[in-house]
Amino acid sequence: MIRDQTKGTDDVSGAAQPAEGGVADPAEEVDLEPEREIPEPAPPAVDEFAKACVRFVAARYGTMLDYTPDTLSLLDQWLRDARAELRVRAEAVEVVQSAAGAYLGEVVRRQFGANWVADGEVSGWRLCLSTVYCAFNPIGVAREALLLEPAEGWHAHLDLDPAEKEAVEARLEALPQAAEDEYYMPTTRFDVLWIVVDALRAGMQSRGLDDVRFGSDDYRR
Repeated sequence: MIRDQTKGTDDVSGAAQPAEGGVADPAEEVDLEPEREIPEPAPPAVDEFAKACVRFVAARYGTMLDYTPDTLSLLDQWLRDARAELRVRAEAVEVVQSAAGAYLGEVVRRQFGANWVADGEVSGWRLCLSTVYCAFNPIGVAREALLLEPAEGWHAHLDLDPAEKEAVEARLEALPQAAEDEYYMPTTRFDVLWIVVDALRAGMQSRGLDDVRFGSDDYRR
């Protein structure tokens, strides 16, 4: 089973289980190029958070984030640096996690095609992929990267159709285990998401469902 071993739940997590040793290299597992679709623009609140992340990173490192997957390593570094600083400025956690999570979600949205559900508290936000049935809260992912522990109630795990979990688990179980710090990083979560999307798309194609797309209403059922 792919689960958060520290909590004993059956939720599919965003990355391989942390352990001492190497970091997963999911790029070698990918067979299918996910389709890039952008069904809807990001909600204003998400867009503002993501743009704030771009400004924060540019001010700190002199580099502009451009919403491509290659920039996630810089997002990782910003979160690592912020983690140390938040030990003395705990009140800044909300700002950092919202900015980093929104940026991560926007990278995912552009890469795979997805729609945000951003109503109410940010802990309840979701990014819902359109080419496969898979949703999660990128801000929850950023929160876990800052805390280096599961963030209860923030839905950082991947929410999948129960019928699809077995195929996804089989793919993820073959990955090397990741060290704790890498386990929670956006780059690791993105790489694992790529593998999950690849597995789900392969399953859909084998069933003749390649043209099926999922909208926000499908995730509310």
